[in-house]
Amino acid sequence: MSAKVKRNIIAIGGAALPPEPENLGLVAYFLRQTGRKRPKVCFIGTASGDAESGRLRFYTAFSQFECRPTHLPLFARTPGDLTGLLLEQDAIFVGGGNTRSMLAVWRDWGIDRDLRLAWERGVVLGGSSAGAICWFEQGVTDSIAGPLTALDCLGLLPGSCCPHYDSERARRPTFRRLVARGAIAPGVAADDGAALHYVDDRLAQVVTSRPGAHAYRLRRVGRRAVEERLKARRLASRL
Repeated sequence: MSAKVKRNIIAIGGAALPPEPENLGLVAYFLRQTGRKRPKVCFIGTASGDAESGRLRFYTAFSQFECRPTHLPLFARTPGDLTGLLLEQDAIFVGGGNTRSMLAVWRDWGIDRDLRLAWERGVVLGGSSAGAICWFEQGVTDSIAGPLTALDCLGLLPGSCCPHYDSERARRPTFRRLVARGAIAPGVAADDGAALHYVDDRLAQVVTSRPGAHAYRLRRVGRRAVEERLKARRLASRL
């Protein structure tokens, strides 16, 4: 009987690809979960409209490690065999931006189905900001101008997720309010520099690359939201 496939998702609150290239602990951690010496890793920058800046940050960071980086364009000439491209990867990293638009484009191309299939086959999934919340049932998003809102996402992971918990002032009070009102499912939140590592559909551990970065679990008790800080392990700047 074959061993059960281990399904990994690493949801990062923000700053996974920081401007300071000496602090790449989260990138190293992400790659290590593949178990490969030189993993294939694909960047998907749909949420930013495949902006060159995000793609360059990805290559700058990941090229410092023994891996084979590539990217999937959806706003230029798109590869014909998307399923084949994604399933041949060892890891897939999703960048930040407009989550709602990203999900709409993915559904049109069938990327949502391909990502689920990749996850079920053991490809490590993850990303930052939009690339963090997209895996959950719901996320807190600024995709629409005005107040932050709840957004239905892919549903690979249960509950909801809120990124940028410490770096954007409206994130914490909005998430707490949405949970308290029952407008979003209870879930988790991550500061910039904090990552939530899920194995199958359970949170296995929290890791951080910055001092003072944390992750939290929020649940609804009566008409209020109760926030619990999760135990975290601080990573070296580069593993």
